[in-house]
Amino acid sequence: METFAEVVRSRAADDNIGLRFGADSWTWAEVVQQAADRAAVLRRIPEPEGRQRHIGLLLENVPDYVFWLAAAALSGAVVVGINPTRRGSELARDIRHTDCDLIITEDALAGLVADLDHGVGTVWNIDSRDHLDLVDAHRGAPLPDLLPPPDATLLLLFSSGSTGTPKAVICSQRRFAFLAETLTTRTELTRDSVAYLCMPLFHGNSAMMNFAPAMWAGATVCLSRKFSASGFVRDIHRYGVTFVNYVGRALSYVLAQPERPEDATSSLRLAIGTEASAADIARFTARFGCRVSEGYGLSEGVLRINRTPDSPPDALGLPVQGADVRVLDEETGRECPPAELDEHGRLLNAEAAIGQMVAIGRAHTFEGYYRNPGAHAERVRGDDFWTGDLAYRDPRGFFYFAGRSSDWLRVDSENFSAAPVERLLERWEAVAVALVYAVPDPRTGDQVMCTLQLRPGAEFDAAGFTSFLDAQPDLGTKWRPRFVRLIEEVPTTGNSKVAKTVLRRAGWRTTDPVFLRVEGDTGYRPLDQDARERLEEEFARHGRRALLPVAT
Repeated sequence: METFAEVVRSRAADDNIGLRFGADSWTWAEVVQQAADRAAVLRRIPEPEGRQRHIGLLLENVPDYVFWLAAAALSGAVVVGINPTRRGSELARDIRHTDCDLIITEDALAGLVADLDHGVGTVWNIDSRDHLDLVDAHRGAPLPDLLPPPDATLLLLFSSGSTGTPKAVICSQRRFAFLAETLTTRTELTRDSVAYLCMPLFHGNSAMMNFAPAMWAGATVCLSRKFSASGFVRDIHRYGVTFVNYVGRALSYVLAQPERPEDATSSLRLAIGTEASAADIARFTARFGCRVSEGYGLSEGVLRINRTPDSPPDALGLPVQGADVRVLDEETGRECPPAELDEHGRLLNAEAAIGQMVAIGRAHTFEGYYRNPGAHAERVRGDDFWTGDLAYRDPRGFFYFAGRSSDWLRVDSENFSAAPVERLLERWEAVAVALVYAVPDPRTGDQVMCTLQLRPGAEFDAAGFTSFLDAQPDLGTKWRPRFVRLIEEVPTTGNSKVAKTVLRRAGWRTTDPVFLRVEGDTGYRPLDQDARERLEEEFARHGRRALLPVAT
């Protein structure tokens, strides 16, 4: 099949349950009919001159999201996945930037755009009587007569925005159909599978790694409005889930929930995602009796890296299908040397070995960012695609994630990345999530700050934390955090990736508990008001007051 519209049409007579949401369910045939009805509604919206219709979906994971996405595929329209965690001028910017002709929202989110200057004249609320009547008037509509061309845009999916302004990634009908087919093998979905979709549909991970292959296979998709750790555990058993996708720290949040006796005999067979720690993977596997398959991928497509049976515990793995992926120095463009590791696995040559992951000769597979030539130029350099993510490779060629391009720290003239430090801190039994980032040093360069979300019932024991760090043979000489912030819940972007920018901006100027390691010592003590004032006076003495964090 060359278009996703054909994938949708292939389910028009399928009586297998395709979608579940709470107590409601729809066969795939009913899903396709719902899409056909809405495709007929879309014909009421004039098509702009010179481009396709753009439909902004400001919805949580509700059935209408699936219906309208499939309707856009059938009718040749473009779905713009609007991130509901954005607000005010940023949200308005996203809507204007993607040329939305129509916004479809719901009661829970309609207030976000009610008084916003977004420039869209038509806003439909799926919970309103007017919208329900509009769809009812087109019940039983036939499938459209014509198929959209394979190169027609189907999706504009905003990148996560974890390190900067989100960019709208273009995904064509052809690419989405290709992913539906190829990722059916990766996800191992069959007609008998039950897929749990709790990551947001406005982001590529759920759309590409769950919904599309599930529709291709004719599996059952169980929607959750949004990710909830407690809801995850409940729904796995409620629906008899066999497959789930995840991103970011989702597994650690689930593991923080009280264990149930039925977890050990759950129906879950496979979880596929990114950025879970080796410790969380092991604990999740043991708790639910399933496999966890980590990998690396991008909404932009271009490359994937998956773990292999012989991958080291902390490694991403190897490129899929033998793709030529290298680690290049961001300044010179030369390939970085392999990592030098000591007997404890500590990276000895971080400054030389860490660079940006680059897909050699693969730029032609990138379909681009919508109306963003500057961002396109950052990624496409000649025939190569630069991912914006840091990594290093061991002597056997396995890739290790080293953070985003903004995750470099420079302490006492030594450069290193955040990811290895985070992996080390998450070994401490009290820690659920550890985040490491740079904050300014009063004199020069950076200091290491970490934010810890503790496991339920755990308390921060400063002496115990110090003893833990002292016992780690692979703790880099500059890695020991100067500041430790304790937080109830980690701030995230709309797709559950960590929003480090928020933490980095606040630094130690927060009402959360913060502990300080006195220079020259290994122990920690609370950062009280007197210590804050002394620290900030030091910034003033060295003319660096402008670098002080912004209080929250």
